[in-house]
Amino acid sequence: MGTESPAFKRIVGQKTAVETLTRALASGRIHHAYRFEGPDGVGKELAALAFAQALVCESTVTRGCGECSACRRAVTLNSSPPLVPIHPDVVLVGRGVYPKSILGREETTGISVEQVRRVILGRTSMPPHEGRALVIIIRDAHELGISAANALLKTLEEPPKRTHFILLTSQPNLLIDTIRSRSLPLRFRPLNDALVAQILVEKGLNPTVAPLAHGSVSLACDLATAENLKEYDAFADAALHSLGAKSLAHALDAAEDRPNDRDQFLARLDFLGEKLAGLARAHVGQDIEKAELAASCHAVVIQTMGRVKANMQSGLALEWMLAKLRECGEAELASQPS
Repeated sequence: MGTESPAFKRIVGQKTAVETLTRALASGRIHHAYRFEGPDGVGKELAALAFAQALVCESTVTRGCGECSACRRAVTLNSSPPLVPIHPDVVLVGRGVYPKSILGREETTGISVEQVRRVILGRTSMPPHEGRALVIIIRDAHELGISAANALLKTLEEPPKRTHFILLTSQPNLLIDTIRSRSLPLRFRPLNDALVAQILVEKGLNPTVAPLAHGSVSLACDLATAENLKEYDAFADAALHSLGAKSLAHALDAAEDRPNDRDQFLARLDFLGEKLAGLARAHVGQDIEKAELAASCHAVVIQTMGRVKANMQSGLALEWMLAKLRECGEAELASQPS
């Protein structure tokens, strides 16, 4: 088979990762478990699906032709939940992917052991339906609970023949050591602002928000909606104004309009962190005290994100963050230096 894979043409800005995968396909030395590491929205899942296409492709000329039935089905999702590929040998798992009717419980804080047992282990107990390969893609693998991760270990270490795992994660440090040691890391980097802007233009969206997305297309698309950007700005401004609030209660009142969804709350914290980083850079050379204040506040936001990712409730995390921000000082940071 040839070395080129049309399926990977959709992946932009990740030359090293794509070259690593195409070399593995060309040589036939394909690892049984990969770990795609990098920020959200930079192409990890697209690359995983492209790799899955290459592994199940029916073409005798090139892997991942993108035209055969197997390639098309590998990237075509069900029209109703669970929204997973219709190809029987491309299995996608992740928090909330499968409904309660399948798992017997709701998944709100992580990938449950029920999902691992019913979806992954239940499927790997059988050979690939079409005989080429079985590909298990785990979205946000760092959300595997301890019981779920332990249930997966043996199969991840010694999967059945022609079975391959792809773990997607933006937080590899949260994976347990035994999961990391059983998977081969492949780094995906943030996209540059110009490329993010180009993608936004192609989608008919506002490209001026690209610098605010720090390399994430998914965040850029979210910010490109005027209403969403207004909400992000309002949250960030309320948090910044809390530094000078008369009391913590006043600070909480100012920032009470926050999303209940954890991922949306994290996205707003991420936006706030980027805004603080920009303020720190802007004040350097003009007002060192404000630059240091912005840097200290940025550290608080990063700590808050860590707490939320460790399953602290959004309301408690917000209260903790605002209290810590008020401890940083009472200087005004809401605007750029003149």
